Amino acid sequence: MPVRRASLMSEGSALAPLREPTFFWIWSASILSNFGQLILGVGVAWEMTRLTSVPGMVALVQTAMMLPLMLVALPAGAFADTFDRKKVAILGLCIAAFFGTILSVLAFLQLTTPWMLLIFCSLIGTGVALYNPAWQSSIGEQVTPQDLPAAIALNTISYNVARSFGPAIGGLIVVAAGAQVAFAVNALAYLPLILAFILWKRIQIPSRLPPERISRAMVSGVRYAFHSHPIRTVLLRSFLFTFAGATATAMAPLIAKDLLDGTASTFGILLGAGGFGAVTGALLINTFRSHFGTEQACFMLAMLAGVSLIGVGVSRSLPLTCLGMYLAGGATMLTISLLNITVQLSAPRWVTARALSIFTSLLTGGVAIGSWFWGEVANHWSIDIAIIASGVLMLALPLLSRFLRLPEVTVAGVEAVNVQHEPAVELAITMRSGPVVIEIEYHVEPEDPRAFYTAMQEVRKVRLRNGGFNWSISRDIGDPSLWIEQFHFPTWGDYLRMRDRYTQADKEAQAAANLLTIEGEIVGIRRRLERPFGSVRWKATTPDTQQDSMTYLGP
Repeated sequence: MPVRRASLMSEGSALAPLREPTFFWIWSASILSNFGQLILGVGVAWEMTRLTSVPGMVALVQTAMMLPLMLVALPAGAFADTFDRKKVAILGLCIAAFFGTILSVLAFLQLTTPWMLLIFCSLIGTGVALYNPAWQSSIGEQVTPQDLPAAIALNTISYNVARSFGPAIGGLIVVAAGAQVAFAVNALAYLPLILAFILWKRIQIPSRLPPERISRAMVSGVRYAFHSHPIRTVLLRSFLFTFAGATATAMAPLIAKDLLDGTASTFGILLGAGGFGAVTGALLINTFRSHFGTEQACFMLAMLAGVSLIGVGVSRSLPLTCLGMYLAGGATMLTISLLNITVQLSAPRWVTARALSIFTSLLTGGVAIGSWFWGEVANHWSIDIAIIASGVLMLALPLLSRFLRLPEVTVAGVEAVNVQHEPAVELAITMRSGPVVIEIEYHVEPEDPRAFYTAMQEVRKVRLRNGGFNWSISRDIGDPSLWIEQFHFPTWGDYLRMRDRYTQADKEAQAAANLLTIEGEIVGIRRRLERPFGSVRWKATTPDTQQDSMTYLGP
């Protein structure tokens, strides 16, 4: 790496992750692909206004591009956590490039229709949806944990640098050469990023266990997110935030055409203003996190976004509308980046892609559903009323902090820890044997059971989010000091995976409960096969015995 570039990227700076060559090249190539996607969005949206005058159809362009990110994100995250993230990312990019090429050909042949545009937007979005969790979850493999928040911010900047200029360039391309050229530019823009991933020499660490089935991996990801309070809170807040603020992007072509009496260039300028604001906001992520914390920063940004949207709704002046789009874009991307950081710092590596995919699903689901909802509001009333109403809803979102407060998290809690003792196995069982019942005995001072019970509620969250089912805690009637924890796993393989998933935070939760026991540790643990039919063999007696009974032959 050149000395000059290294000196500009000193440790702790916002550009520090760019010292890593792999991250640098993939990040740089991602800017080009983001340019292509935004140019595609401009081309499709403006082509839609040419083909139809129905506001709802124009708003559906944003829905069509975002809906796959909501529907495909979870299986895409499961693929990224289960298989090689590099290969999954390349596959997603190839799918997007393939359908982008077909759309370009159809456009040059003048065969596009409104519904065809929506279908191909969804197909291209499916490839992007497969790529996104693989790329985002691999960032932690390319930079140090200390540089992870800055790398996430740079990933946001990569999109918003393109967003600052891409729409304006897209508008110029549409005016000068037509929408079909914009579609072709999008298809070509994926190629450098595909090459960057091919050149990444990723070190694949083989797992000692076979991979989960995709369906089981998806269930594991959803259960982890549901039983993790930080992630669950972020998911709900993300959906509501993007739902409320969906009008800024979804109705930008209508704002340009109907409220400002502009052209495709005006549309590009508005999106460029929003993107430039987003870049400005992304550069301030570390400052906001260190000075205000996640919750207070999101409170301030929601207020700023709400006021900005209301300003866009009442404005008929291009400079004033650009200011509103600039402030709304900055507040939106800053909020999304802060929430993204919270998810990545709250999820251990084994489930990072799935957690991010669910986050992306709820995030883009808010945009997709919000775009449709505010489009319907515009159909029934007017465009400006829809935008003002979305701004008012945004101003009400900070009330959520009263009962859905965002956590302050660090990467230390999700570091993996090794379980020292291997379970003793005397039965002939396989990874698919099950169900498996785990019973753990504790001896607790009878005088203070409440503290132990409270501590075990934290342990309960650990068991459930790492794969356990049917958790319970019971107390012996004859010996009040004896407590028994019980939980189940569908198979022996699921239990072994749970042992590989323990993090430092999980270990601390178990240690806090153990400190309240008489011995200071777990007394005993039993692992039982609940329906042990596969561990025994039965054979019918021979006809010579003239018996109908079955003879047990042993394990």
